[in-house]
Amino acid sequence: MKLCVPIPCFFGSMDFCDAIRQVKALGYDAIETYAWKNLDLDAVKKTLDETGIELLSMCTTEFRMTDPAYRELWLSGLRESCAAAVRLGVKKLITQVGPDTGAPREEQHAAIVETLRQARPILEESGVTIMIEPLNTYVNHPGYYLWSSIEGFEIVREVDHPLVKVVYDIYHQQVMEGNIIPNVTKNLDCIAHLHSAGHPGRNELQYGETDYKVVFAAIDKAGYTGFCGLEYRPLLDPVESLKIAKQLYQ
Repeated sequence: MKLCVPIPCFFGSMDFCDAIRQVKALGYDAIETYAWKNLDLDAVKKTLDETGIELLSMCTTEFRMTDPAYRELWLSGLRESCAAAVRLGVKKLITQVGPDTGAPREEQHAAIVETLRQARPILEESGVTIMIEPLNTYVNHPGYYLWSSIEGFEIVREVDHPLVKVVYDIYHQQVMEGNIIPNVTKNLDCIAHLHSAGHPGRNELQYGETDYKVVFAAIDKAGYTGFCGLEYRPLLDPVESLKIAKQLYQ
């Protein structure tokens, strides 16, 4: 497993291209970001090429999939986001699925599946993987629909397409479900990316109740060869925090 740096978590106030150079200086190979529309895509691509840093993932512009009334808006946002991803060499996009609308959960579940099925031609044309994201509703995202990674895996298997996956956030699932190692290692076919943070607090990995050395070792042993984003709010100086994370976990 390799670690990557979500730029907004550590260097959100820094010029994005300067942040890429800072990540390179720290010895990391990959970054993530969220909103892409405020970026100078040409300047970012030039800096990525110069540094050899990979921009692993960004977010789509629309997140409402639980309500079919917003399906076309979501699909339009996906097309636009895939085009931006192709320009930057980004292979993965993260999408949230939207709020719990109050409709029966089976209807909302079906709406997400159908939206993702309709997304397949867009994904195939661009070669970009879309990753749905289960989030915790106890601390950070009250009212969000998809809190269970198990349901996320069910959705991916129902859509049944190699470019539709889950981003599994260890922090969010520690809050909601626990059982991290079995849930990840038994469902690697559905997982395209990992996120991490210490719980409680969503700070450095070493400050939480989860033993990430044990978790990462088990995931490595199971055959995961992708990245894990350090998606936490550093209590330490960001540069120092990333140096320690590299020493402890890479």
